[in-house]
Amino acid sequence: MTQDRRSFLRATGAAVSAAAVGACTPGTSSPAASAGSADALDGILLVALGQTIFPSELNEADQEQAVREFQRWAGSYEAVPELNHGYGTAQIRYGPPDPVPAWGAQLEALELEATKRHGLSFAALELADRDTLVRRHITDDDTGMPPPLRAQHVAVAMLSHWLSTPAATDHCYGVLVTPLTCRGLDNVSREPEEVT
Repeated sequence: MTQDRRSFLRATGAAVSAAAVGACTPGTSSPAASAGSADALDGILLVALGQTIFPSELNEADQEQAVREFQRWAGSYEAVPELNHGYGTAQIRYGPPDPVPAWGAQLEALELEATKRHGLSFAALELADRDTLVRRHITDDDTGMPPPLRAQHVAVAMLSHWLSTPAATDHCYGVLVTPLTCRGLDNVSREPEEVT
């Protein structure tokens, strides 16, 4: 049986389209869609953790924004990604596995200990009690701040993630430096505005 190019492409296109639609129908999930899902990270616990670990200079809106950005970043992480390698290097290196399940378990542990010790949820504890509890759970030995994916605890990972953002740089200097963005030539001679 002979087949010309046009009919082959038409048949192949239909099969690929059907497979793509079937993979995206509601109620089904692909491995790529479920990988790195941040559903395991309880939003209420993360906000309470953020209030505990972020600098007190951050207002409530900034803290919640930092938590949302962390959740978005964690949710889009691809487990064991292929890393960039130098020109002429044949060895392919891969990144760490998805940390979200372990981070979810750590948040659950904070909640369980708060309930057992104080009879209250982690979010309902006084800030000093939350701080004491979180410090007991952190086991990172590093003297410096590790990258978020290398942090041993979700509290360190979230703080490390925030410290890598332009917002953290702005708060550090007290002015809108906003690194990694272009200010434009018309603003080059103007002093940066103060952080409000």
